[in-house]
Amino acid sequence: MGRLRNLDHADLAPEHQDIPRLKSNITRAVAHSPKLARLVAGRGMYLRHDSGLNARLRELAILQVGYSTGSAYEWAHHVDVALSFGVTEEDIRAIAKETQGEKTHLEPLASAVLAAARSMTDDLILPQALFDALAAELDTADLVDLLVAIGEYNGLVRVMAAIEIDLEDEYVEYLARFPLSSARAVERI
Repeated sequence: MGRLRNLDHADLAPEHQDIPRLKSNITRAVAHSPKLARLVAGRGMYLRHDSGLNARLRELAILQVGYSTGSAYEWAHHVDVALSFGVTEEDIRAIAKETQGEKTHLEPLASAVLAAARSMTDDLILPQALFDALAAELDTADLVDLLVAIGEYNGLVRVMAAIEIDLEDEYVEYLARFPLSSARAVERI
């Protein structure tokens, strides 16, 4: 059990009954601050449904954050999301290879997105050459959405680790199919 009790609709005041994604453990924990929970869920829904950023690139970036940080919760949830948006199993498996510096089937833009997510996650910077490579391929709005998505999910994985968010049973299968090779898995399963 995580450090905070997961809230349900019955625990919330009537004005907070409509918090999006209250079925996920991260939202149920963050719902202790209901206005914040609404904002966090809203940003995720914007990135997923309203951003012009290519969904495959967005999900590869988020998966790279989960992989680089060893966040079992983020990784498993976004493997599910990525597959639903058409990311292939081969694309997902390429993340481990790209992280190790191996060549993959990924096109240069996808590789640059993964490199940006790794750099922003591991080193907290984005080198100018990598920024320039992304800016040459993405319009400014999509570039900003990509960078905010990487930053947003870097923040979330740290919150999940601090609160010790438990992975829901229905997502455990994704860890078996696409294991995190790192011993850095931080959430409890």
